[in-house]
Amino acid sequence: MKIWLMRIWRAWRALAVAFAFLFLIVTCTPLIPWYTSKLMGRQWESDGDILIVLTADMQPDDMIGAVTYWRAVYAVRTYRAGHFSAVVVCGGPGGGSRSLAAVTADFLVANGVPREAIHIEERSTSTRENALYAARMLSGWPGRKVLLTSDAHMFRALRAFRAAGLDVVPCYFPHTLKLYSSPLNRWGLFCGLVQESAKIAYYYVRGWI
Repeated sequence: MKIWLMRIWRAWRALAVAFAFLFLIVTCTPLIPWYTSKLMGRQWESDGDILIVLTADMQPDDMIGAVTYWRAVYAVRTYRAGHFSAVVVCGGPGGGSRSLAAVTADFLVANGVPREAIHIEERSTSTRENALYAARMLSGWPGRKVLLTSDAHMFRALRAFRAAGLDVVPCYFPHTLKLYSSPLNRWGLFCGLVQESAKIAYYYVRGWI
């Protein structure tokens, strides 16, 4: 019995040491910004003819969530700085009574984007569906298409859209990189990057990117 207790104790001790080591790496080294920079890539465009905005989350009371909020903020900035004739907002059911795309479109209008310039795609519930439905919607639309999403999401999103047959150029914003400035955010950001890496692997296995 004592042997089993010793083995359990050693296993827990090794796990605690490994966790502490990982925690130090995450909070005290540039691991997160380095990996995020790999995901977002070097190419970046902020002007074109059609701006495609990907939504992410929504509150139950039909208010956009934190990630969608920042994507929408940067969509407004990008629209104002560019020469876009149309904005396509992608995102279906978000848990409320309206779609993510519809709620986000209201935010864009409230911040100066003309309602007549906005087109919504409100059936998709994943990045792959964003790409598939947007590709169908924009089939035959002329002009340069710019894809806007978070920095860590760009790797998967860009490849999913191109795999769906839609030629887009990336326009990411530094969501993860900005939050990294606070040490309190770093562990949560690390977990988010692990989750994103798992999704990238899944998309590769399914042949979606």
